[in-house]
Amino acid sequence: MRINKYLAGCGVASRRKCEEYILMGKIKVNGRVMKDLAYDVDEKNDVVTFNDKPLKYEEQAVYYMLNKPKGVISAAKSKYGETTVVDLIEGEKSRIYPIGRLDKDTTGLIFLTNDGNLSYKLTHPKFEKEKTYEALVKGKVDNDDMNKLKKGVVSSDELLKASYVRLIRMVKGDSLLQITLREGKKRQVRRMCDCIGHSVIELKRISEGGIDLGELKPGEYRKLTAKEVKKLIGGK
Repeated sequence: MRINKYLAGCGVASRRKCEEYILMGKIKVNGRVMKDLAYDVDEKNDVVTFNDKPLKYEEQAVYYMLNKPKGVISAAKSKYGETTVVDLIEGEKSRIYPIGRLDKDTTGLIFLTNDGNLSYKLTHPKFEKEKTYEALVKGKVDNDDMNKLKKGVVSSDELLKASYVRLIRMVKGDSLLQITLREGKKRQVRRMCDCIGHSVIELKRISEGGIDLGELKPGEYRKLTAKEVKKLIGGK
């Protein structure tokens, strides 16, 4: 990590002010004055001091919720130059990453953070964090179809089921469903709907872990409140 970012993360000052301190000779690395602004700190092995006082890097945890637009990938980086969810968070200097995934054509709620504990709580199956989607599917879905989704369908030797399903309304002969899951298998809603013969036209996640997407428009985001973070981390 570049030394000015490391110092800022330790609470010394802003990155620019930290550069001034470096040039003034106030920073030592492993007992030697460090004046190289491009120096990369080895966080595990280097001992960094400011005015001869040891520093400890503690990056502040940050939490965002984003309404992911269609065509954006759920990743921190792209090998092929695609726009990622992290690209949409402007001005954030911490190394954030998305929690879980929405496929490229799916829109809606996704969380981004640098907090591994929250990521674990939302993705490990044992916590059974609910995720709710709105799915526009082809054709008319009847009660038998919805019961199949709740009882479970088999796709690629996996049993996939919803904890809750309801028909919201018909849209020009197609069905808009609300589907809630307590598991998070790859492309699960799409696969389940394929199994009952009603393929997904549009898919949007509207809630996760008890936090609703609300009024955020595609591409918009905001920081989570302390109360929301506590809700996500605590309980099932």
